[in-house]
Amino acid sequence: MNVLVTGATGFVGSHLVAALRRRGDTVTALVRSPAKASRVLGEGIRLVVGDLDALDAIDQAVQGQQLVFHVAGVIAARSEADFLHANRDGTVHLIEALAKAGGKARLVLVSSMAAGGPAARGRPLDGTAPARPVTQYGRSKLAGEEAVKASTLPWTVLRPPMVYGPRDTEVLKVFKLARGPVAPVFGDGSQELSAVYGPDLAEALIAAGTSEQAVRQIYYPCHPEIFSSQSFVEAVGRAVRPDRGRTIPVLHLPLGLARGLLRLTGTAAALARKATVLTADKANEFFESAWTSDPAPLTRDTGWKAATSLAEGLPLTAEWYRKQGWL
Repeated sequence: MNVLVTGATGFVGSHLVAALRRRGDTVTALVRSPAKASRVLGEGIRLVVGDLDALDAIDQAVQGQQLVFHVAGVIAARSEADFLHANRDGTVHLIEALAKAGGKARLVLVSSMAAGGPAARGRPLDGTAPARPVTQYGRSKLAGEEAVKASTLPWTVLRPPMVYGPRDTEVLKVFKLARGPVAPVFGDGSQELSAVYGPDLAEALIAAGTSEQAVRQIYYPCHPEIFSSQSFVEAVGRAVRPDRGRTIPVLHLPLGLARGLLRLTGTAAALARKATVLTADKANEFFESAWTSDPAPLTRDTGWKAATSLAEGLPLTAEWYRKQGWL
């Protein structure tokens, strides 16, 4: 099958490309840097140089494609307008190119649980509830979803919760903090969470993109286990220091203190003209009672099941980080 991947050199995209190559698909990647693509993806990938603002490059990339995975996007931006430009407008550019190319290619959008918003405690989301994003990032991802749903393309949207695993640089921050004498946790540590291991998510994307039952559906790909934010940090601590022989002490950050700290990091980034995920706006996610999801609809329609539990995935991730010198 001829497959296009945007965001191919990123964490999720690189795992997806590897999974597609194992299937024997012919993969095209829209990339900014051919050198980085060769280093991350290896040989045997057709590269089209450009980004989601390079309309000619997008037109070239979509030609002859049967399946398109739109993984590219930003998780940190300096303003809501910047979020929307990347996560909504970039999606629109891709949709328009696919329409010009005939509008028959299947489009799988990698959105985020942030687009759907938080869950109620004890009630994981399954894709049927109205969306209620609570951050600029979440609203921008939902705007991208709405553009996809308004198109005439055959589409599927996946909203992953927390994604972790080899090559990730976001959850890596938790691994680094867990090396210290104490690890910070927002709130009282009772926030309920879902997660998915990066290579498992890649398989979920392929399953959704190749199932007729998944057309025009929204899914949450995740492992069915639900855990608290405190138990997650403690599990990361055990993975980072398997010889520790004890549970890492946790420092609870109350809302007022956390907002102040996040405001400081956001202001420092703005003064440096940089983007960071650690902003006051992000506190709207950190202090919700639950970010949990139910993979059952995706399993029902595609047969996909997450293969890797947290107890298995965290040590694998820590070992990869160590080998790369990241820990």
